[in-house]
Amino acid sequence: MRGRIQRALSGFYYVKCADGQLYTCKARGKFRREGISPLVGDDVEFCEVPGGEGRIDEILPRRNSFDRPSVANIDQMVIVCSQAIPKTDSYLVDRMTAIAALKGCDVLICINKCDLDPADALREYYENAGFRTVSVSAETGEGIEALRAQLVGRLSAVTGNSGVGKSSILNALDPSMSLKTGEVSQALGRGRHTTRHVELYALGADTFVADTPGFSAFDTERMELVHKEQLQYAFPEFGPYLGHCQFPDCAHRKEPGCAVRKALADGRIGQTRYDSYERLYEMASQIKEWELK
Repeated sequence: MRGRIQRALSGFYYVKCADGQLYTCKARGKFRREGISPLVGDDVEFCEVPGGEGRIDEILPRRNSFDRPSVANIDQMVIVCSQAIPKTDSYLVDRMTAIAALKGCDVLICINKCDLDPADALREYYENAGFRTVSVSAETGEGIEALRAQLVGRLSAVTGNSGVGKSSILNALDPSMSLKTGEVSQALGRGRHTTRHVELYALGADTFVADTPGFSAFDTERMELVHKEQLQYAFPEFGPYLGHCQFPDCAHRKEPGCAVRKALADGRIGQTRYDSYERLYEMASQIKEWELK
């Protein structure tokens, strides 16, 4: 039989077939020996075994996969951020957008808590960088229908820093989810983790969203490995200038005749976005070639 993994928890995988039947499965030992973990979003082949459970035998080819959040076959990464407490560090968002771009995954920047702070500058910042954005308030319902329209017909993963309101947004999209939400610490300016695992929810025909655990600045240091030479392609605003530098192997840092840095100086590329590129490039430079294989 074939199905898609809806949830992964404590070594069990909950697989749903096209007819809506849900099976609780374990994975074959070969996956562990080969260093492969089934992920939420995986299309799999499985069979029933005595005792009423199932066994995952094969993971069908993936379009993409991510380590954090641990999901596969994602069409769109919905990155939730906020300028209210907890205020999102743009570097966290920039790293997620870079990872998504290099995995062939679309990005939607979702700015929550717009009833507390409209974050107009943040929205303009990412729109100028070439990203689609939507502003919402999970509290008042503002923008929720606009967000819903961006999700139709896609498998989207909702991610972002802890306390930014991912689960609250999903509850606003579909109250029947009844996802647990948490308080934000006013003293620390950050939220508590309420989502402990990744789970896929249906929002209509061919429309699915994955709720994922929140992350912190420390967590981003353990996200996917990125090849430094590929990083330039993860910044859409660099696109018009790539191939126009004096040197074909330009890293867009200190080289003379760099078209990207000229665009930066002219104000056509945002300084904060460029700072994120430099920070990510420096991190990628520390990665050994064998780690990228």
